[in-house]
Amino acid sequence: MSHLGDTAARPLRVVQAMAREVRRLAERTPPQRERHVDFLRAIAIVAVVLGHWLAVYVTHDKAFQGGSILDVVSWTRWLTWLFQVMPLFFLVGGFANAASFTSHRRRGGNATGWVLGRTARLLRPTTILLGGLAVAAAVARIFGAEPALIGVAVWVASIPLWFLVAYIAVVVLTPPMHALHRRTGLAVPVVLAALVGGGDLARLVLAVPYVGEANFLLAWLAVHQLGFAWQDGRLPSRRSVPVAMAAAGLIALVLLTVVGPYPVSMVELAGGKVQNTSPPTLALLALALTQVGIALWARDRANRWLRGPGPWTVVVAVNSVIMTLFLWHMAAVVIGVGAFYGPNVMPAAAPGSALWLLLRIPWLVFLALILALLVVVFGPFEQRRGPRADPVGAVRGKAAAALTIAGVGAVLAGLFGLTQAGPRYHGPVGLPVGVLIAYFSGVAVLGYVRWRHSRPTHEGDRADIS
Repeated sequence: MSHLGDTAARPLRVVQAMAREVRRLAERTPPQRERHVDFLRAIAIVAVVLGHWLAVYVTHDKAFQGGSILDVVSWTRWLTWLFQVMPLFFLVGGFANAASFTSHRRRGGNATGWVLGRTARLLRPTTILLGGLAVAAAVARIFGAEPALIGVAVWVASIPLWFLVAYIAVVVLTPPMHALHRRTGLAVPVVLAALVGGGDLARLVLAVPYVGEANFLLAWLAVHQLGFAWQDGRLPSRRSVPVAMAAAGLIALVLLTVVGPYPVSMVELAGGKVQNTSPPTLALLALALTQVGIALWARDRANRWLRGPGPWTVVVAVNSVIMTLFLWHMAAVVIGVGAFYGPNVMPAAAPGSALWLLLRIPWLVFLALILALLVVVFGPFEQRRGPRADPVGAVRGKAAAALTIAGVGAVLAGLFGLTQAGPRYHGPVGLPVGVLIAYFSGVAVLGYVRWRHSRPTHEGDRADIS
């Protein structure tokens, strides 16, 4: 009996430990920290999770079927202007990466050491997700689940990985792009936006194949560079400037979508000839400009509000497990579909109908409970910081730099392969074995270099939640 009681109490101890860590981070926050950046990141992750959960529709007559509500109910596409917040992630990522890299260089570190440390914080929870999906797929197959169903479930759960391909790429490019920013400032995002426009022109008007694929990197780099400019003060924060940016972005967005050739939806639609995210377009950059203007306009008010211990502790709590929330929120959908629709707990309703909209309330509550449980299980892996967790200082030598580049390349190749795998069944672990080998090989190489060159993490670094 005592063993059962100890097992039942274990989740409570985990939650208590996580709460203590959050309180410690909140109390140790330096007074000069730009709290609004962390607030924007927290708001963005909530918008992403809610947007994905609300967009899912499921029917269950003789078999599960489903898709995105955006594909079948046209008025919902306008809501993507609110829920497409990936530009905010790249904006605050640029701010945080610039601050982190500048601090790292000030302490005597170099680009290789910084990339190793920064990618470690992204890859720890990602590796846990991929390992968890592989184990879950194998167990499901052992217990007789249909291969096609496993393929779809793993594909849905791994949807968030596309973001990491772009974000890890801009992280790795931060050292040279930050150097370019220091020399030329806001000219960099302007040129990048012009290149995005050129890619759109070549792809949509001149029908030049493949040229638009560069926009996957160019567009997100442009927004990331705006984060650099915000961090060092080159992006004006006087109230008139953010208002002008937001207004210009919104006007451009309306003209490009309502009058121009771009779709209203800022999320990919099934069968659409033109997509605003695949690859990113000028219309998406117009939305990004609008969001940047609003973010800068709200900065002073938000920072004053976040000085209160209550709001700031909530923001710290979300940021301390933000990768876990992001990576596992679609796995919560997979579990929720099986639990809610499998035994017919959720009544049948036509997508977009009044009943369907009403049923979004219990659906969101149920998924939130599932995700909370997943965070309790997997969140500690993200929060964990060992005494030699991340490199601090310089990592010298051409061999270390070459291994770091090779490791990152293998990781990106693996993640990209996973995003292209589709909903087919790919074998016993549910995912293509070749791309898993590429990913885990890259993680192993980066881990080896990090281990060889790391030193104990300073307490100040451990308090950093960005």
